[in-house]
Amino acid sequence: MDPSRDVSLAARAIARHGLAHAYGHVSARLDERTFLVTGPQPLGRARLGAPLVVCPIEGALAPGALPEVRIHQEVYRTRPEVGGICRFQSPSVLALSAVGRTPRALHGLGTYFAPGAPLWDDPALVRDPERAAAVVQLLGAGRAIVLRGNGAVTVGPSVREAACHAFFLEDAARLELAVLASGETPVPYTAEQAQKRGAGDQNLYDRMWDFLLGDDAEHASKERS
Repeated sequence: MDPSRDVSLAARAIARHGLAHAYGHVSARLDERTFLVTGPQPLGRARLGAPLVVCPIEGALAPGALPEVRIHQEVYRTRPEVGGICRFQSPSVLALSAVGRTPRALHGLGTYFAPGAPLWDDPALVRDPERAAAVVQLLGAGRAIVLRGNGAVTVGPSVREAACHAFFLEDAARLELAVLASGETPVPYTAEQAQKRGAGDQNLYDRMWDFLLGDDAEHASKERS
């Protein structure tokens, strides 16, 4: 996999599916010391060959990196198994967070965060090392954390899985809102059911990645070559 290409593809996929607007960032680990992250531009404008920022995992952020990239830095520093991260502001996740909720495991995609993604209950942007460390500590070994009023962060073994988790989390939040609006009592998956369903089958990720890319011209041209 080409990290630059995957970061660009994932960034555009996040935008294409309405998970971000003008803000957000996507990154991929390069090695044990550095990672690659999108710069200060809307994710939908990311293109292969466009400027990306190489950041150190330890120390000050590189020039051009957005302040909240400190969250990425801290995840990479403390979780060596993580290879990709997405920071986004999807509408249903935001809506749930506004009432102090995160989506529960009510359908298959929601089980990837069972029993539910943690909520960072502070609306201020996370722009300093101390707050970033606290957010990542709350994330723990999970795949996502919701930031109240500010969207969410998803992680994965690669940026492809992190992007899939972004879509999964928004879909779980959409369903949660629909159930709440119905007035009916939701029936979450049991711990055993969630563990089996949310195991992370690679074929499922591959199919979702293909769906997320849609008719992306850069992806299509690569497939034809």
